[in-house]
Amino acid sequence: MDTAELIKLTKWAIEHRRYFHQYPELSGEEFETRKYIKQHLDKLNIEILNYEPPSIVGYLKGTEGSTTIALRADMDALPVEEEGEKSYISQKPGVSHVCGHDGHMAVLLAVAKWLSEHRREVKPNIVFIFQSSEEMSPSGAESLIRQGVLNEVDMIFGIHLWQPLQKGKIGIRSGAMMASVDDFRITIEGMGGHGASPHETVDSVYISSHIIGALQSIISRRIDPLNPAVISVGKMEAGTSYNIIPTKVSMYGAIRTLSNDTRHYICSEMKKVIEGICNSFGANGSLELIGGLSPVMNDKEMSHFVGKTVKTVFGTEVLVHVDPTMASEDFSCYLEKRKGAFIFVGTGGEKSAYPHHHPKFDIDEDVLETAINLLIGLVLNYEE
Repeated sequence: MDTAELIKLTKWAIEHRRYFHQYPELSGEEFETRKYIKQHLDKLNIEILNYEPPSIVGYLKGTEGSTTIALRADMDALPVEEEGEKSYISQKPGVSHVCGHDGHMAVLLAVAKWLSEHRREVKPNIVFIFQSSEEMSPSGAESLIRQGVLNEVDMIFGIHLWQPLQKGKIGIRSGAMMASVDDFRITIEGMGGHGASPHETVDSVYISSHIIGALQSIISRRIDPLNPAVISVGKMEAGTSYNIIPTKVSMYGAIRTLSNDTRHYICSEMKKVIEGICNSFGANGSLELIGGLSPVMNDKEMSHFVGKTVKTVFGTEVLVHVDPTMASEDFSCYLEKRKGAFIFVGTGGEKSAYPHHHPKFDIDEDVLETAINLLIGLVLNYEE
């Protein structure tokens, strides 16, 4: 791509990124965002396919049309009050794009613009997926797949502007790229009573402390230490007063692994631990899985193609073979159905010093140029 053209396109993308950043919407509520994207896809003469809002899917027919490549961006923001003094700070109290999805949308919109304006150079068909609800369950990816978004798709690619990776680098790996996640609720029901007479109760709070400790023994004593896995309890609900032992305690958390076998094994062991401890104290305990996603498993062939494209477009020094992360992504749903790859575009540095989901998180907008060039490169360099 011509350098001057790429710089101009990047400036265009930054303008849209700042709009998205100022007007964030939570998972399942991205209707104004969808309206904004649709207006611009219409201007670009990108066909809008019939999928349930707030997700929006565009289509561009290639010159050959024998292969269809899908490119995906997520749309949702987080329930976080943004901090900082940037001119484009969120205008919605308690809601902000502190993960990078605003950048993902701007990048894909810019890619759609360039491909539309250079249709004669585009051999494969392109499906542009602007997806709702990546951050929350139920997953927006699962919804689109049920509606048939992958029916005519041969392969799919997605990016994440990634703060842990140094700006200027592009990260990829074959196989497990990101972890599975299973959100859970543990319910313990004992018998409440006065805090002065614990012997007359079945103390669900005390029992919960045993369960929290025992859950970690699954990781430390039942899982191979070379097999990454995490169980985290992040929320507890119990009691109404300091001097009342409550009957019921609810605990919420998440399980993360890099393989589905380990994922299912941990769930099974958690049930045994919870039931065993509760039975020993005369209480009832249960485990409920609220929602879950498989690990992001990059296809070997497609990961090699990404690496080859990065070297061709940017040079060998830009490519990094990254270690997997225990964060999760519903892009895994697409990769369970079609070959493809999820790619990290590094944004870490002085302008992007805070981690994802931090109230002061921001992306270095210079990296939008890298992301745009990457996705266009994948389209133009693909050969059957």
